[in-house]
Amino acid sequence: MKTTLDINDRLLADAKAVAAHQRTSLTRLIEEGLALRLRGQPAARANKPSIAVFKGKGGLVAGLNATSNKALLEAAEDDA
Repeated sequence: MKTTLDINDRLLADAKAVAAHQRTSLTRLIEEGLALRLRGQPAARANKPSIAVFKGKGGLVAGLNATSNKALLEAAEDDA
């Protein structure tokens, strides 16, 4: 299928140079790049860092007000 794309001039020039160096067509280079990008989407999400979750026992120190930022900050400073 034929289509028209608006591509940054520098990017297009770089792509043409790579295609010439690899002795392939610009079309083939774009197809390969698009295929890699589409195939890599789930992997890109999988590479995002996960949020650490504490799975231990215990909890807050007795008497600590967990709804008060000031109390949590003071408790953190006491441990430092």
